[in-house]
Formats: sequence, structure tokens, C-alpha cells
Amino acid sequence: MDRITHDLLEKRHITQQQVDRLTSRGVQDDTILETLTKIGAISINFVKRFVVEQIRLGAYELSIIKNYHFLDEGSILHYLAEVLELPYIDLDSIDMDYRLVEKIPTAQLKRYNALPIFQDDMYVTIAFSDPLNIEAQEALQRIFPRKSLKIAISTEKQIQAYLFKIELKDSVKELVNNIRSELRNIGTIEEQQEASSILQLIDVILKACIKARASDIHIEPTEKNCVVRGRIDGKLTEVFIFDRDIYPPLASRIKLLANLDIAERRKPQDGRFSAVVMEAEFDFRISTLPIIYGESIVMRILDKTKALVKLEQSGMDSISYQKLIKSLQAPFGIILVTGPTGSGKTTTLYGALNELRNVEDKVITVEDPVEYRMNLIQQVQVNPKVGLSFADALRSILRQDPDKIMIGEIRDQETLEIAVKAALTGHLVISTLHTNDAISAIPRMVDMGIEPYLISGALVAIQAQRLVRRICKFCKHEVDIPTMLREEYKAFIPHDTIFYEGSGCKECNGSGYMGREMICEVLPIGEELSSLIARGGSKDELTKQAKEDGFIGMFENGMAKAVHGVTTIDEILRVAKG
Repeated sequence: MDRITHDLLEKRHITQQQVDRLTSRGVQDDTILETLTKIGAISINFVKRFVVEQIRLGAYELSIIKNYHFLDEGSILHYLAEVLELPYIDLDSIDMDYRLVEKIPTAQLKRYNALPIFQDDMYVTIAFSDPLNIEAQEALQRIFPRKSLKIAISTEKQIQAYLFKIELKDSVKELVNNIRSELRNIGTIEEQQEASSILQLIDVILKACIKARASDIHIEPTEKNCVVRGRIDGKLTEVFIFDRDIYPPLASRIKLLANLDIAERRKPQDGRFSAVVMEAEFDFRISTLPIIYGESIVMRILDKTKALVKLEQSGMDSISYQKLIKSLQAPFGIILVTGPTGSGKTTTLYGALNELRNVEDKVITVEDPVEYRMNLIQQVQVNPKVGLSFADALRSILRQDPDKIMIGEIRDQETLEIAVKAALTGHLVISTLHTNDAISAIPRMVDMGIEPYLISGALVAIQAQRLVRRICKFCKHEVDIPTMLREEYKAFIPHDTIFYEGSGCKECNGSGYMGREMICEVLPIGEELSSLIARGGSKDELTKQAKEDGFIGMFENGMAKAVHGVTTIDEILRVAKG
């Protein structure tokens, strides 16, 4: 029996009878306490307060909570902070003074799990993951002999993450010093932008983010720092933090690369540039947005090899793939790909274009912006400034005698009207629409002002999709999921299913996930569904008919991926639970 369960039993907060009953039902010793909290025999908050009291009395080490995954470190430390009357600080919510950390060797901070965060004339505030470690406090007090220490509490995970960022910051310290030296010796703004060290720093940022598999790079000025974050597997992660003085020349140089106006800081701007990084060519799409501390700069990384990705390699299951391929072979009609922003719709469109392009057919796209350039396809860039909207481009395209048309996004009634008419007059049209699932696209088109009989005649298929994170193959291990969860979703989970998760390692930056793949639902429009659409059937009626036709929903598709160990059940519930 584990230590906490034993002590709760000894102090009569739980009874032996309760423990025996669970053991007789096959509950393992190491999960008895978790099960007792789930069935309501003892509250989770009581357990947390009991553990905090034992830590305060010196009966437990703080590290004991690492053996209990259901005892959240953050909430335990919150309770401990209350008891010890110390501040609990969420490091992500403050703008830290990184110059303070330069006075202490990083190795020493890592050993003590401590992080100096700010100082004033009297005090230095240091965050500890273990506020009862007197040795650590005395060692750090010696480094600041003239000031008193103010102790704060933060989680070990946050402190370690910030120490890692500081190590990264140290790795480019020489480059940053070279930039400062160049800026001091250079007079004009034009010469500052041409400074070679700034170009080297941009190269380091691009390499680090591409190596980390980022899809976007965010460069954001704060009051004291310049933060560089990468979107990795759909989640933003800090990659670099620089002092504030590095931001102006960095921002100007990136704007210069993208042919933007470096003097214009009050209006958003868009541009793009290409660069060879680690012997591969990438396109970078730049967007600037004025904020209170300068401009937020976002660079979308466009890997040209991803434009040629095949649909079956994107994680699409074979049944959905066959349904979509069959739909793409239709001589005319409209095929829609739906989902929220960042769900991989554009990648699916390019995958579909890959299937469609050949020498015999004229394929034209209308995009805003053109993300990937492809052979055998005529690509049109929308430009509202000169009066070339999606609808204007589409009208002109129809006079170009196309066989297949791809519209980057249907945003308004006019574009949808022309797309439907094109589909009804012998063209195959593929496009995207913002809806949560495949069937919702039908009432959405009606809401946009298209008659149901026109929709029924034009629609060939609708695909809805999301991206889920794949479990990291380097730290993948078996895991038990709660019995209640198995019971709730037993329709999707075979009895002997083994679930997996990632424990977090160096390869996946501690996230437990590496890479993403698609989960989807494909709805081909059969005769019965088509006549139901024409009659103005409700969403419930459409869903019932779709299921009779063999429609498999996105949640079911996602659960199949969790059952096969590709992703976690938590990830499916986060992304696809309706």
C-alpha cells in the first residue's frame, strides 16, 4: 500500500472496509487512493490539504506528489503557499527581468529548482519549487548579500522550462553582443538593417524553429523583452527570449526581407520571402500587427515538400480516403472541406489538387494568399486593393474554360453562388467552409442564401476534419484509463484495448506528443440524402439518413486512432467531442 493511503487509513480518514472492497474488485494497490476520490469516498481537495499539512510538518518531502499523477502539482503548491503565507506565482503571467539571472550560474539554479524573477531596492524575489529547502535559500542569499530574499512558490515544471530558455538565451549571447556592438558603431538606419549579425540571428531563429517542427514563428515585443515563440503541433512554445533592444533591428530586417515598408508601424502589413535553411528551400509568409509595445510579427513556415503530400499520407484512414477519391473523380459538382482555422484544410485541398492535376485538364485556383506554388496548375492571388476579390476572380476564371477549380475559402454569399453555378454547369469545384462538422455545412449554405434544390444538385461530398497530436514514439508507454471513461465510451472501445501516452522526453520537449495527423469524416451525397436536402430536411433528418448510408463521424474516427495507439483518448476528447 502506498504511503498516503496508509497514513489516511491510520488517521481514520478512510476505512479498511473501503480499501478491502476495492481490492476485491481488482483495483490495484497503487490506484486505490485515486479510485476512492473518484467514487466520492474522500474528496480530492481533502487529500491535497492532508498532503500539504504533512509536508508542512516535515512528515513528507514535497517530491512525494510525483508518485500520484492525479494530485496536480500546481494546486498542491497553491495550498502550500496559503499555509506558509507565501505568494504563488504563475511564471507565464509575468514579464520577468532576465538580467537578474545572469548573476547566477544556471547549473546552480537547476540544482536548487529556483529562479530569481525581480528585484527592488530592498528585496530580491526568488521562485522556488520547494519553499522549505533552507540550504537553497542560504546559497542564493550569499549571491545577493546586500538584499533580503523574498520567497515565492512556482511549479518545478515552469521553473525548469524557464531555465531551459535561459540556457538557449546564453547560447546566442555572443551573437547578441555582436549585434549590440555593430549597432553602436553604425550610424544610419540603412546600415543597421544590413548588419551581418542580425542576419545570423534570423538564421538561428529560423533553424531552431524548423528543427523543432514549428508551423509558425511569432516574434513579440514586451515591455522588457523580445519573445520568439514557435507553434509546434498546434501549441505555442517559447523558443528564444532576447532583451528589448534586439527587437527594433530584428523587426526591421525581417520587414526588409519581405519587402514591407519599414517606416510604417501603425498599419498591419503582409509579405513573403524565401530562404534556404539547412539545405532545404522554405517560403515564409509574413504578417505584422501594431501592438502597444511595437509590432507582433508572425511568420508562417511553408515547406514546399508538404504541398506535394498525398492524402493517404496525411493520416487519413482508408475508408475516408476511398470515399474522397471517388468524389474527386466526379465530372462536376462541389466538394467542401470544413473545419476551424488551423485544422489542415488547406493541406487537404493541396492533396486533392495533387490527385486532380494532369496534362489533360485545366486546373485553376483562387487563393488568399497562394501558399504553395504547383506545376500544371494556374494559381490566382486575390487582391482586394485592386478590386480582385474571390467572386471577381471566379467570374473571370469561368471564361478561361477550366475543368477543375479550387477556391481557397468561401467567405460570402456571392462567392458561394458563383461556385454552385460553376458546379452545376460542368465544373468540379473544391473549396473550404468554416463549420464544425460535415452535415452542418448544408444548413450553413442555406443560411448564406442558396436554395436547397441548388445545393442538392451541386454537392458531391463534404469532408470535416481536425488535427490531433500523435504520441511521441520515444517516450510512448502503456497507461490505464479510468473505468468510468471506458464505460462511457464502450461503444467505441473494444474490451481488451490497451491505451498509450507519452511521458515527455527530450525529443518531444516534454509534451509527450510528436507530430500531428488528421481525423475526419467524409459525407458523400447519395440520392436519398440529395432529395432530402432538396426538400429542406432538418439537420437531425440529414444525420439519420447519413448514418443509414454508412456515415462514420469524426469522433468515432478519432476514437479508432486512440484505440490503435496513434494518439491519446484525452486528445480526441479535446479536439472532437461534440
